[in-house]
Amino acid sequence: MSDRLALPGGLTGIDAAILAGGLGTRLRGVLGEVPKVLAPVAGRAFLDHLIDGLAGFGARRLVLCLGYRADQVVAHLAARPPSAAEWIPVIESEPLGTAGALRLARPRLGSDPVLVLNGDTFVDADLAGFADRHRAAGALASLLCVRVEDAGRYGRVERDERGFVTGFVEKDPDYRGPGLISAGFYLLSALFLDRLTSLPGSSLERDVFSRLPPGTLRTEVARGGFLDIGTPESLAVAPLIVGSQGQSALLNP
Repeated sequence: MSDRLALPGGLTGIDAAILAGGLGTRLRGVLGEVPKVLAPVAGRAFLDHLIDGLAGFGARRLVLCLGYRADQVVAHLAARPPSAAEWIPVIESEPLGTAGALRLARPRLGSDPVLVLNGDTFVDADLAGFADRHRAAGALASLLCVRVEDAGRYGRVERDERGFVTGFVEKDPDYRGPGLISAGFYLLSALFLDRLTSLPGSSLERDVFSRLPPGTLRTEVARGGFLDIGTPESLAVAPLIVGSQGQSALLNP
C-alpha cells in the first residue's frame, strides 16, 4: 500500500485492529448469545471501556474484526457511536482465527504500524510509549507482555537477553507457577502485515509468531495490571478492575 501515514508520537495516526470474532464458548453459560466483547462490566459493555482507553492514547480509527454475533456489535456501536474515534467493521463469514481475521482486514488497515489487540483483555500499560519505542527500534513486530503469578492458563513467552521472542510454551493446566505471557497487544509493521497475507495458519501467535526467525519479534513487559475476561471467574472480577463508576482503570494514560 502506498498511502502510509507520517505519524507523530503515541497512537495518533495509528489504526487499532480489535480482534473480536471469537465464539466465547467458556462464557456461554454467563452471557448466552451475547458476544464476549459486549459482556457487561461496571454498567457498560467491555468494548466501550476498551475503546475509551484507546481513544485516551490518541487512537482515532478502529477496525473491528468481527465474527460471532457481529450484528449485535454493529448495532451496539451504531446506537452508541464512540465520540472520539471512527469505527469500521470487518465481518468474517466463517471463523478465521486471529491471523485470518487480520488477513481479511488488511485492506482497511492504512497506518504503519498497526496496533492489534485481543478484544477480551485489559492491560495497564503506556501504549503511547509502546508505540514510540517500537518505531524507534525500527521493529518488524512488537509484542506486549505481562508477568502473572499463574501462567499455566495462558501459555508462556520465552525471550532472549535482548528482549526478542525465542519461543512460546503452550498453556499447561498442570503448571502452577509465575511466568511471562502475551498481553494480547501487538504493534505490527505494514511489511509484516503484507507478509502475513501469504503465510499459513489461522492463529497469530501459534502459527505465525512461533515460526518467525530469531530476532524478529520484539517484546516489552508491562508493569501494571492485566485482565482477561475469557472465563466466568475473570469476568466476575472485571468490575473491580474497571472501577465502580464505569471508568476504565486500565488503558488510561
